[in-house]
Amino acid sequence: MRCGNVIPPGREKGAARVLALWCPDWPAVAAAAVARLPATQPVAVLFANRVVACSAIARADGVRRGQKRREAQGKCPDLFLAQADPDRDARLFEPVVAAVDATVPGVEVLRPGLLVLGARGAARFFGSEEAAAERLLDAAAATGVEAQIGIADELSTAVIAARRGAIVPTGAGARFLAPMPVRELAFEPSLAAPERADLVDLLHRLGLRRIGDFAALTTAEVASRFGADAVLAHRCAQAKPERPPAARQPPKDLTVDHRCDPPIERVDAAAFAGRMLATELHTQLSNAGLACTRLSIVAETDAGEELSRIWRCAEPLTPEGTADRVRWQLDGWLTRRDRPTAPITLLRLVPVEVVAAGALQLGLWGGVGEEDERARRALVRVQGLLGGEAVRIGVLSGGRGPAERITLVALGDEPVPAADPTLPWPGRLPEPAPALLLFHRPVVRLEGEDGAPILVTERALFSAEPFRLHWGSRQWRLTGWAGPWPVDERWWASSTENDDGSTTFTARAQVQLDGEPADVRVLLLVYHDETWHAEGLYD
Repeated sequence: MRCGNVIPPGREKGAARVLALWCPDWPAVAAAAVARLPATQPVAVLFANRVVACSAIARADGVRRGQKRREAQGKCPDLFLAQADPDRDARLFEPVVAAVDATVPGVEVLRPGLLVLGARGAARFFGSEEAAAERLLDAAAATGVEAQIGIADELSTAVIAARRGAIVPTGAGARFLAPMPVRELAFEPSLAAPERADLVDLLHRLGLRRIGDFAALTTAEVASRFGADAVLAHRCAQAKPERPPAARQPPKDLTVDHRCDPPIERVDAAAFAGRMLATELHTQLSNAGLACTRLSIVAETDAGEELSRIWRCAEPLTPEGTADRVRWQLDGWLTRRDRPTAPITLLRLVPVEVVAAGALQLGLWGGVGEEDERARRALVRVQGLLGGEAVRIGVLSGGRGPAERITLVALGDEPVPAADPTLPWPGRLPEPAPALLLFHRPVVRLEGEDGAPILVTERALFSAEPFRLHWGSRQWRLTGWAGPWPVDERWWASSTENDDGSTTFTARAQVQLDGEPADVRVLLLVYHDETWHAEGLYD
């Protein structure tokens, strides 16, 4: 843990200071904590089969963000892999937030693993910014996590400073940022829209390799050449406020309440109430032509306890984003060690800061844009007409076959898998999974070079080397194959005895078909009762 280097002060006198506390590699830390792994175990978190976070030990072995799963495993064979889970990350981060908030009130959560608060009050109370940083690091360490702190005039500068454990003196933000690589402007997802990565790539190709190079451009040059997000990035590079100087004070009648009858003790019931509140809040905001950028979540219990937490966003919250934050926060409150002593009787959402609905473009927290939100509203409308089960989404589940590893849940419900995907599952199909599943499983014929059908022997081997595959009226030569892999389940009845005394196994295999470049495919085949079926298609 470190609070870091102090650079020479500048001339300007800022009105407010921001303190950012950052827990490095938080998704990997949370995944390791849930799996109860030792500190020496390398960990990586995956989303869409690519690494989105990894531990320092994994990086030392060559694992990097953006790598494909196989590449990461090739760099580090002992790598523990976990799927991205924002609910898990937020639930485990809540004790850290509570510890910091108990030391210095006024915490605002940017995302799980990163929080900010006003530095001036903390510095006055503890005597200096350095002393405040040390006390907050101690508070985070008491919860068992490593953290770094950055302090600067502006929020984005403080967040970047936290990655280096630096305290930036008043007025020195631009000088602090100038020598850094321009990619730092896109490194933090809670402060940059998804298209920021494309902007950084373009700036690099134009020869603007440092933040100072980009900051040296005039606002007119940036606005005329690049998009709206580039103007925000340019303000960040110049250490200027990223938001308009005067945010609207939200009307009091925008606050929404929900009386819980019966009182809520379970996370799923709280999440359901949170979704209804989120819908009601955004209906009122939409009618007023406003969008929320800072949201306070308040809960009251039957024992008179009041819990509150502020979530801060650089972009307006969508109904789905609001519901996610309510679920994350309630999950953290109801599952932490010092959980409330009584059930929750009241939930309240308070828009602390609002802007005009068209002032900012949607795109933060997973890239939810206007098209995505319109599509979601349409799907919710379909649910209203046809029932909740009419629209379902897939959740990664545990199982051996690809179809078993998908649990379909109704849109809006808690994405809970039917089986734990982190269990060993002996006999599971090797990665990667097929891109397309064929649920009707058409029959295919696998042949050897002599035209004889290929079977699977009792030793789980091909009866001959596969050479050709027939599917309907078409046939292909094979350029490669893998397997067969016997299905390792129901081992007491996994084979059937034929009239001749032989046995038939259930197994899977992968075959690559020869053909034109655009027509080359890899199929997943499943073998049962001496018949091959096409089960999946790989890209």
